[in-house]
Amino acid sequence: MSDSLRRLLAHLKLDLGPLRDSRDYQLLMSSGVITMFGTFITMVAVPYQMKELTGSFVAVGLVSLAEFVPMVICGLWGGAIADALDRRKVILLSEVGLLITSAMLTLNAMLPEPQIWVLYVVGALSTGLASLQRPSMEALIPQIVRHDQLGAAAVLASLRWNIGAITAPALGGLLVTTFSVATAYAVDTVSFLLSLVLLWRIRAVPPKEDAAPASIRSMVEGLRYAASRRDLMGTYLVDIAAMVFAMSTALYPFLADEFGTPQAVGLLYSAGAVGSLIVSLTGAWTARVQRQGLGVILAAGLWGVSVALAAVMPNLWAIFVCLSLAGAADMVSGIFRMTMWNQTIPEELRGRLAGIELLSYASGPMLGNARAGLMGDLGGTRFSLGVGGLLCVGAVGLLSWLLPSFRAYDARTSEHALAEKARREAAPAEGRS
Repeated sequence: MSDSLRRLLAHLKLDLGPLRDSRDYQLLMSSGVITMFGTFITMVAVPYQMKELTGSFVAVGLVSLAEFVPMVICGLWGGAIADALDRRKVILLSEVGLLITSAMLTLNAMLPEPQIWVLYVVGALSTGLASLQRPSMEALIPQIVRHDQLGAAAVLASLRWNIGAITAPALGGLLVTTFSVATAYAVDTVSFLLSLVLLWRIRAVPPKEDAAPASIRSMVEGLRYAASRRDLMGTYLVDIAAMVFAMSTALYPFLADEFGTPQAVGLLYSAGAVGSLIVSLTGAWTARVQRQGLGVILAAGLWGVSVALAAVMPNLWAIFVCLSLAGAADMVSGIFRMTMWNQTIPEELRGRLAGIELLSYASGPMLGNARAGLMGDLGGTRFSLGVGGLLCVGAVGLLSWLLPSFRAYDARTSEHALAEKARREAAPAEGRS
């Protein structure tokens, strides 16, 4: 093997340092793998059940829209309590609530006539609980992982997501078409039970004595900090634009029907995760990139191009390839955004900013699926995919021009990145082993 090839393989090798060095990170990752598996199965089951009950593009798209308001409110409040309370306790209580909502979906699906309103109401409730939980999970990572390993932790988080995102949608498609949606929801319920066992073993993470109490004032403080930093605003706005215009998973059940293969719906949901997994497994190179802002812009543009290409592909496998490329681009963007957040945001604001981050990466897909459903109802699946992808490219290009400081961001010279690095190096490494 040549030296150049050996060096290339070394650059692509996955860095497992955070898993080796932090027991709490091991537990958090293991729990995440299990929970993501069940969650992605339900992600397939809900739109499939709604399609079966209504046959409507709009009804399927409105599932995401119904989840938007609780996501916004609970995401911001979840960020405030993540900075004010024991983050482990917030995570555990939210996990119990998610277990209950999954059980409710199971019971509804077992009824002789499942109620459509339950899918909207319980879906909104589940999203609210997940939004309360996510900021505490995100804010916990910098406390249990060394600063120099945060880039590697971002890659591992993407890998965790993909383990569930590739296998679970395919299994979800098999479960709902071969068995029942109730079976799919039951699997999700069991996943939450197993996850709780692991999360219970994570050490308590009490807030600082001078931590700001959860309040409207503390939320506003977090919003002001985010608005004061153009580099952070770039990560939020570019991702929202990309997702609103090009996210189209609500179309997948209808797209599978067009090819006469409803069983392929799980395959379509898994396509993006295949590309994401390739990035995760070879993503060590992303930790060495210092111009993350430019990386996010390029990746978001490629995401839109890939979705637009999917609209003109003649067969299911060609569409699968395009969606896989889109997933790869989206994962690169996600790794760069997470690295910027964890390396530059002060610990006392990490929870509140994690709540704002949640709004950026969760609101986009929700609104995007509502957009996809409405455009699909207007002009069909291909119209919705193609126009959405092109609008994404245009919006990302415009934001790149409007946010030059985000485009020029460099971790080697950013005052925020350097200040946070110095603070963490001066702090004791307590609790990271």
